[in-house]
Amino acid sequence: MKRMMAAAAAVLTLAAAGCGDTGGKRDGGGGAKTLTVFAAASLTESFTALGRSFEGTHPGVKVRFNFGGSSALAQQITQGAPADVFAAASPATMKTVTDGGAASGQPQVFAKNRLVIAVPPQDPGKVAKLADLARPGLKVVLCAEQVPCGAAAEKALAAAGVRVKPASQEQDVKAVLTKVRLGEADAGLVYRTDAKAAAAQVKGIEFAESAKAVNDYPIAALAKAPQPALARQFVGLVLSGQGRTALTGAGFESP
Repeated sequence: MKRMMAAAAAVLTLAAAGCGDTGGKRDGGGGAKTLTVFAAASLTESFTALGRSFEGTHPGVKVRFNFGGSSALAQQITQGAPADVFAAASPATMKTVTDGGAASGQPQVFAKNRLVIAVPPQDPGKVAKLADLARPGLKVVLCAEQVPCGAAAEKALAAAGVRVKPASQEQDVKAVLTKVRLGEADAGLVYRTDAKAAAAQVKGIEFAESAKAVNDYPIAALAKAPQPALARQFVGLVLSGQGRTALTGAGFESP
């Protein structure tokens, strides 16, 4: 029952890219087709743009995204949630899918990302460096340790010898960013790409220790993809020069 509920929840949280009929049909069927992509929350802006481009070159195809924490998405996939493509924010979360036999072929790394400190524009906590996050009274928000942004934060803090007692631990990087953006936290560790996307609402502070916690982003078509041909084509777009341009423009590093 829990597995059925998890799979159903995954379907209900799908976010549509584009508009119109999204009734999915398997390859070979007539009418509109839906390509379903599960992707790390930090890919929201860049993948939404790539989804629109894909729709433009594939008439009758709608791309639907389920953005969220990579670990939760991987669990949904292994529990049977219908999806065509998975793009994760770490090899460890992709391994959950490959170990479960849910990937088609070998995942390929398409981008890298690193952390920055996000603070409100006025920086009320006067944060200038990573060590400042350990200051008593400073309200710091991190990702939960089981998700890639949380694992990266833990690694970067350990490399710097900084111990932080977070006010909360969130399930994906967008939740951390939201708390900083709304002034509910003095600082948070988010990906560089997320701070760049919200540059009008937060300030991103680079720190040297982020080099110790760079995340690789792998992508794979899925073994039970309802649209296997379209899945391979979308993966090809992400790995192409066009995909790389979109990703580097969003702040990702090339693999």
